[in-house]
Amino acid sequence: MNRLKDKVAVVTGGAYGIGLATVKLFLQEGAEVVMVDYSQTGLDKAKQEIQSPHISYFLADVSNAQQVQDFVNHTVTTFGKIDIVFCNAGVGGHHHFFWEYPDEDFEQVINVNLKGVFYTMKYATPHLIKNGGGSIIITSSVAGLLGMPKGIAYSATKHACIGLSKTAALELAKSGIRVNTIHPAWIETEMVSNLEKILSPDAPQEARTKLEKSVPMKRYGKPEEVAQLVLFLASDESRFITGSEHKIDGGIVAS
Repeated sequence: MNRLKDKVAVVTGGAYGIGLATVKLFLQEGAEVVMVDYSQTGLDKAKQEIQSPHISYFLADVSNAQQVQDFVNHTVTTFGKIDIVFCNAGVGGHHHFFWEYPDEDFEQVINVNLKGVFYTMKYATPHLIKNGGGSIIITSSVAGLLGMPKGIAYSATKHACIGLSKTAALELAKSGIRVNTIHPAWIETEMVSNLEKILSPDAPQEARTKLEKSVPMKRYGKPEEVAQLVLFLASDESRFITGSEHKIDGGIVAS
C-alpha cells in the first residue's frame, strides 16, 4: 500500500478496461488521479463505482490538442502537480487488408493512438520537469512488436508508440522523467470483445477460443494484471528503467 503516496496521476482512456483497473489500483496505492475519457457514459459509470475524494473526472478527446491542454491544466489546478502520465487511450480501428483500408478510418486511428499520445506527453511534460521528474507510461500492444494482418492502422500506431517512447526517454533522462511502453496481448476488455465479434460475427466464442489458443499460457490476461505492471512503472521502484518495452502477453512474442 501507498506505493504512490503523494503522487498525482493522469490516466487517459480511464473509464474502461485497463485504464479503469489502473485508476482503481492507483487510488488504492495512495495516488490522486484524474480519469480522462471521451465517453461521458463511461465516466458517469465510473463515478458511481468509485467513491473517493482523490479522483477527478474529465471528458476529453486525446486527438484534440486543446482538449489535452485542458485536462492537463485541470490536473494541475485540481491537485497541484503531475507525477505520472498513463497514455492509455486508444482505438482498435477496422479489420481490412491494408489496400482496402478506408482512408478516413486509418486517419482516425492515427489521430487517437499516435497524435493522442504525442499531445498528452507534450503538454504534460513541462509539469513533470517542473516537478523534478516522474513517469510516463504508454499503452502499446503486442501488435507494436509484431505484424497484425488486417490491422495495419492499429499495428502501425502501436509500433510508433515505441519510437515516441525511446526518443522521449532520451530527451527526458536528465530531467528524471522515465518513459516506457507496455505491450499487452489479448486482455479481457471491450476492445478485444469487439474484435471477437468482428472475427466471427455469428460465433464470437469460437473466435475467443482461437485467440486463447494463440497464447502459450492459453488464456486472456486480466486488466488488473496489466494495471500491476503499470503500477510498477509508475512507482519509484522502476526509477532506473526508461526507454523500455514491457511485454505482458502470456508468452505470445516468445513463441
